[in-house]
Amino acid sequence: MSSAHFLGLELATDQLRAAIIDTNLTVLGYEAVDFDSELQYGTRGGLFSTPGDAFTTPVDMWVKALDVLFQKLSERFDLTKIKGIGGSAQSATVWLTSESTKTLAGLSPKLPLAEQITPAFFSLIHTPVSQDTSTLQQTVVLQAALGGPEAMVARVGTASHPSLTAVQCMKIREGNPDAWGKTARVMMASTFLSTLLAGKWTPMTESEVVGTGMWNVMTARWDTGALEVVAGSPDQGKKFAEMLGNVETFSGKAIGTVSSYFAERYGIEKGALIVPFTSDRLASYLSVAPAYNEPVLSFGTQDTLMVPATQYIPDQAYTLYPHPAQDPSEPRRYIAVVTNRNAEAARTMVRDMYTKSWSAFDRLISVIPPGGSIGLDDKLFSFWVLHNESPTSWNMQKGVYRVETGQKVNEFRDLRANPRCLLESQLLAMRVQYTRMMELPLFAKQNQTQQKRPTPISLLSYHAGVAFNPYDKDLCPQRLITIGTSANFPSIVAMIGDIFNSKVYVPTGTSNPNALSPAPGKLEQSPGGPNSAVPSTPTPFTPSSASNPAPSRLNAALGSAYSARWAWRRSAKPEERFASFEEEIRSLTKKKWVENTRMLGGLGIPSLVSPVASMGYPQPKRSGLAASVYTPDEDEMIPNISPALTPPGAITPPALIGLGLGGPAGTNGLLSPDGFGVPPGQIRSRTPTQSSNSTVLTQLSIATSMGSLSTAQTSPGGTMTPKSPLQSAAVPSNVTVTALPTTTEEEYQNGFCKVAEPDWDAFMTYASIIPEFCRIEGMLVNGF
Repeated sequence: MSSAHFLGLELATDQLRAAIIDTNLTVLGYEAVDFDSELQYGTRGGLFSTPGDAFTTPVDMWVKALDVLFQKLSERFDLTKIKGIGGSAQSATVWLTSESTKTLAGLSPKLPLAEQITPAFFSLIHTPVSQDTSTLQQTVVLQAALGGPEAMVARVGTASHPSLTAVQCMKIREGNPDAWGKTARVMMASTFLSTLLAGKWTPMTESEVVGTGMWNVMTARWDTGALEVVAGSPDQGKKFAEMLGNVETFSGKAIGTVSSYFAERYGIEKGALIVPFTSDRLASYLSVAPAYNEPVLSFGTQDTLMVPATQYIPDQAYTLYPHPAQDPSEPRRYIAVVTNRNAEAARTMVRDMYTKSWSAFDRLISVIPPGGSIGLDDKLFSFWVLHNESPTSWNMQKGVYRVETGQKVNEFRDLRANPRCLLESQLLAMRVQYTRMMELPLFAKQNQTQQKRPTPISLLSYHAGVAFNPYDKDLCPQRLITIGTSANFPSIVAMIGDIFNSKVYVPTGTSNPNALSPAPGKLEQSPGGPNSAVPSTPTPFTPSSASNPAPSRLNAALGSAYSARWAWRRSAKPEERFASFEEEIRSLTKKKWVENTRMLGGLGIPSLVSPVASMGYPQPKRSGLAASVYTPDEDEMIPNISPALTPPGAITPPALIGLGLGGPAGTNGLLSPDGFGVPPGQIRSRTPTQSSNSTVLTQLSIATSMGSLSTAQTSPGGTMTPKSPLQSAAVPSNVTVTALPTTTEEEYQNGFCKVAEPDWDAFMTYASIIPEFCRIEGMLVNGF
């Protein structure tokens, strides 16, 4: 086994996660700290929420979580082998006082961090997070001050929206001048993690500050005009620039080494490198190392479509981030990112309103035909507008909008169509944005002659119609990689393949099936599971374990570990050069495959792949027009939805009642005491039937699933008024994708397995739906 190990961290909304790998990229293990269940801060999904769409999190909770996480890691792994640490985090800012530098320098290894980092360390204890959308006024002011949406995008690379870091900083300056005056340094949450590990202030990275609305990519500097608007005056703008500090533009350069505190307390080598930390979405992108023409669709609290780009052509419809792991000698590369805030929360609510399990949700999607009906002129559309982040949606009223036969309706005649219509709308929106981007020279190879872009255009101007040929398969990707918990559903990956007309892949499983199982004693791994006390060598990487798809919530931690390994190789083994980060990761993955396959006697992977049916779940029917009618089990359907909770024009789901969007006063839902069909704290199980295996619906803490739809926890001192439960269902074991038999050995060698093939008839059906979809979306934007 390699003597060098690498640690990747991810500070998510609900958890602090870690992954450890070796130089061959073999996963040695994972660990996580759940904020709600393991820490006593009273959060739900890691958040506090207050009326007015304000969402914050206690920053000192992250410090406590870091203590707990490293204690867990030190009990399971030999941390003296750690040579590099990478990390990522959610989008949030941390505000530090001048006292923070003294505290960091004087930390005692005999005490936990949480006992030494006092409130005086922070100028702002509760910081806004990306779910916060209470800054609409500041959003409008910033955009107007920078010359309008197109001028702002050309200047700072992103459009103004309520969760933008710049407008959140502006609101803090206006609403909490005392905190503003005490602040000596403002940094992103990811940089705060690296600061704690290094024992000193560390710089933010360009790949993350591009999304703040204050960084000028063309000049590679903080934008003076944006800072002046946020800070309120030119003088304060200069002060704010000092508060933000310098920005590291090269992610392969170490920004420090592990502090003496972590070296002495946990045994990490003092020379272990700390590489620049980045955002969680970009770290997830690094974990799959896609080729230049492979988009990555990540499911989560916010669904994110990430596409490799070679040209910097900013637009309102997406944000272009510099690649977080590229050598200065490489041609400049970017990642075009499109997000959808109304993602996992909407899916969870539909599950709870119309079914009682994720397995029923999945089956309903697989058997209902495209568009919700067989006919060509009576397609159904469903838009769940829970958050208004995009500038195109400012005129949208929160609620649920359904369209049937071209008319807005309160509810579909066939309730079973709701899960499929929701997923179709979410994925069609991504397909439309991707296709429009493909018409720009964003993705041309570096050695191709670039045509000069015509007069700058706004992709959002196309919302009233379709400016591309939806039937053109050349505008669709040949391969698409998907990650996240929703990628476990056979019906969803099949729909992705049909809508994008592409083969769909997910990363293969970890090298050790017990990588998530903690064990007592200082073990590098415990193959015996959580009750094993016998130290043992980690299970070697095998083709059979790699054949299992692993769309995971841990991709960001794994990508962070890859980044640390990449940066370490550049300094420790400069003679090993690769054309790019992606080539290096794929080369190591392939090497690992070849070596372990040889160790197993040259077994080929095709013989080890089982059909989907062998997993206890039938392979989904293709989404063709001849899908048979499906009648779900009676215990999986919610039979009645009260019309009393259906306002004109849009039905208000239970979780929206607490958001002030309708419903009888004092009600908290229509399905159960918590509004979601499952009483709080209970576990619902279902007995096996002929149509499905037994499932267990477990209530979990899930910022990944419900995001900003938390219960109405207020900050300490406020009143706690329940809104809606922040919960998630663990995906049952019988709702999972498996590799298709057509997956090639080369694809396995690259770390992927194919889980869906496109269906041409279904693709053509969706292509015919796109014009109507765009028309209705445009009407919603304009106040439908």
